[in-house]
Amino acid sequence: MFAVCPSATAYSSDKVCSYRRTLPRTGKASTEDGHNDLPWRIREDSIARGNVDAYDLRKHTPGHTDLERLRKGMVGAQFWSVYVPGEWRDSGYARIQLEQIDIARHMIAKYPDQLALALSADDIRHDFKQGKIGSLIGMEGGHAIEHSLGALRAYYDLGARYMTLTHNVTLDWADAALDSARHNGLTPFGDSVVREMNRLGMLIDLAHVSAATMSDALNVSQAPVIFSHSAARGLVDVPRNVPDSILRRVTANGGIVMVPFVTGFVSPAVMLYDQSTRPVMKDLQAKYGNDTAAITREINQWRAAHPEPRATLSQVADQIEYVRKVAGVDHVGIGGDFDGITEVVQGLEDVSTYPALFAELARRGWSDSDLSKLAGENFLRVFAQAEAVAKRLQKK
Repeated sequence: MFAVCPSATAYSSDKVCSYRRTLPRTGKASTEDGHNDLPWRIREDSIARGNVDAYDLRKHTPGHTDLERLRKGMVGAQFWSVYVPGEWRDSGYARIQLEQIDIARHMIAKYPDQLALALSADDIRHDFKQGKIGSLIGMEGGHAIEHSLGALRAYYDLGARYMTLTHNVTLDWADAALDSARHNGLTPFGDSVVREMNRLGMLIDLAHVSAATMSDALNVSQAPVIFSHSAARGLVDVPRNVPDSILRRVTANGGIVMVPFVTGFVSPAVMLYDQSTRPVMKDLQAKYGNDTAAITREINQWRAAHPEPRATLSQVADQIEYVRKVAGVDHVGIGGDFDGITEVVQGLEDVSTYPALFAELARRGWSDSDLSKLAGENFLRVFAQAEAVAKRLQKK
């Protein structure tokens, strides 16, 4: 049943091989991934230290992403996340955000034969026809606008085409999923951020926000929303995943939920394991205070005695099928979160492995048309609709 596609990862099904061969004829993009943290990986690399030239994507990199593996993974377009930690309250969010955009744009420009900056849905299709990976920029965390719609507009002009309304920290205008709720969703200023993003044509990303913020954003937005890297709470009950009630609203909104390869979001066993480590960490911090070496030593000993379960490719496929069941096949995509995760899903270890996921879904009966929607057509539709809304609003 399984065969190897030429120049592709092993374990691809015949259906996926056929799908891959049709791409140049149809002009459709192959996999469009909603979230990859490579710019932050470059910034934090122990050798490169933010030096794009030193982190050579033409070679096998120490992370999850390089050019050869992107090609093996049939990646046609990629959102590069320009993440800024919300916890660094005194660091100057805008400065770091600009540095991250600079890293991303420098990285894209360094490989003009392989990557191309994409600013629109049409750009993605054009870049694919030229044999290049359409490279988009996605901001992860609304704290980077520093309460300024002018800054938001400036980031759009620099190429940002989505913004995650929050990261893990609740803002003065929006509640985050992993922090305390202070506003029961969005404040009036948060509403104005959503409206301005609609006017610009910047996609509203609801990964990381609270369920109330999800609901408020859906109430305000005139354009389809995205979840750039979120799974279904109906299978794994963590705050970062999307409740069924919101999945059903995504259908009405026309948006898309892009399922990640984050182990604790897709595997119930890993989620329970992660929960079990929290009291252990709390006790060690109480015992050792700021002695991080002692904490690390003891938590490593605990983990050795309590091995972490492995998340599997099959569980990622389960998540995709669940989103399809609740929201519909037109509203599901992929947002791997590579180079933003430390533990990887078994069978989805880096960006070369997407074909294995398509092979599993093909084995489960997914049609060529449905695989095309998942791979990128759903996202391209959402992006084009957001652009159409922006054109309409800009005429007013």
